[in-house]
Amino acid sequence: MDLLISLAKHIPDSQCMVLLCQSIDDLSSFSFSEEEKNYIQNSFDKDNKSVTINRYNQFIFVQKTDEKLEGNRLAAKALHSSICQEKIAHITVVDLSNQPKVAWAFTEGLALSNYQFLKYFTDKKKNSLKEISLHSANGEEEINQLNAVIEGTYVAKDLVNEPFSYLTAMQYSQDIEKMGEVAGFKVEVLHKKKIEALKMGGLLAVNKGSIDPPTFSIMEWKPKTHSNSQPIVLVGKGIVYDTGGLSLKPTANSMDMMKCDMGGSAAVVGTMYAIAKAKLNLHVIGLVPATDNRPSGNAYAPGDVITMHDGTTVEVLNTDAEGRLILADALSFAKNYKPELVIDLATLTGAAARAIGKRGVVAMGNDEGTMQELKESGKNVHERIAEMPFWDDYKEDLKSPIADLKNLGGAEAGAITAGKFLEHFTDYPYTHLDIAGPAFLLAPYAYHGKGGTGVGVRLLFDFLKTKSE
Repeated sequence: MDLLISLAKHIPDSQCMVLLCQSIDDLSSFSFSEEEKNYIQNSFDKDNKSVTINRYNQFIFVQKTDEKLEGNRLAAKALHSSICQEKIAHITVVDLSNQPKVAWAFTEGLALSNYQFLKYFTDKKKNSLKEISLHSANGEEEINQLNAVIEGTYVAKDLVNEPFSYLTAMQYSQDIEKMGEVAGFKVEVLHKKKIEALKMGGLLAVNKGSIDPPTFSIMEWKPKTHSNSQPIVLVGKGIVYDTGGLSLKPTANSMDMMKCDMGGSAAVVGTMYAIAKAKLNLHVIGLVPATDNRPSGNAYAPGDVITMHDGTTVEVLNTDAEGRLILADALSFAKNYKPELVIDLATLTGAAARAIGKRGVVAMGNDEGTMQELKESGKNVHERIAEMPFWDDYKEDLKSPIADLKNLGGAEAGAITAGKFLEHFTDYPYTHLDIAGPAFLLAPYAYHGKGGTGVGVRLLFDFLKTKSE
């Protein structure tokens, strides 16, 4: 990450600054001229929340804070373009209203707005902003955590934005290993022979059409002292590219963006990176089954029956309902850890995207405590949770005449029946997050920009940080 967030020990005299305030009274300690004070007051009177003071050798941005944390992130996004336009490399955010959470949110919004994916440009026009210093009641630990979650989100965004020409399942596992070395978490990669020995029939079936072998990456963060006796397990869908297989997708706005179909696993990798960097005192395991889904001559076909890792037989009715097959093997494998709880993330269904769009995460599960905690974290970071019903009646839609299950429900409640399919492979407290709507954006939106958003990293980090406390 090219951006550093640091703690400002004092307020600089000549450096460019953002002054966070609730009213002009908060600015009394600053030596503004009468002309500047009048300008600021007149702007506030006209309901302008952001005022720029240009002293030629110094820019001071006076920002009236918002009651909602998200309002401050959005204000930071609006200010970011001005900062880069003036080619400012280092800016200090000063919390004059003594609201540490607001200062965190504003700084977070500024940092998230600075993300760029420039790897494949020959002319890399980088943003000018390189460092944000925060003068606030937030201490070193909070600054370290903020850096960690921003870095983790950048990691997830980078992974989603990588094209399939680079990010095959094999390359993905190698990148995960490198991230483990950097952040400090352990990585074990299971290759095809081991996956076959484990009889992961879902992952192997989806991989049959590929020229590249599958991988199954196991990440573990286990500090010497950790507050949980049983691990928390995170599982992410790692379809590095999805053509739909023999049930081929149409191209417009469907297959042409399917490098993003590993967005759930990217969120898991980014979260593991963040919690290891922040050294949270929790034992957490991340599982990423990875392959592409292609329609070659040996591809699995509608009508096939496959045997999963736990022995369940599944009739395949649509090869484009592949994510649930690889996740099912991973969820079954997770039983080995006797987990406290398991959360999976996946760009799983168009039904979820159609239900709530890009503005939230569809969720369901059998673990009410975790759901409520995730909802609270969702409010904190504005990755909001829309809970769907998870009634057992929906299992009826998954009955097959020739196997234990079929991989597709009916025309209705597609996101829920997909979740019920996955639940079959669990025996622990389980929550399913379908991020199909917000994981990848075709146009810039808020501080997320265009392309991969890294959705899930900030949500899970806040959730896990709260648990660790």
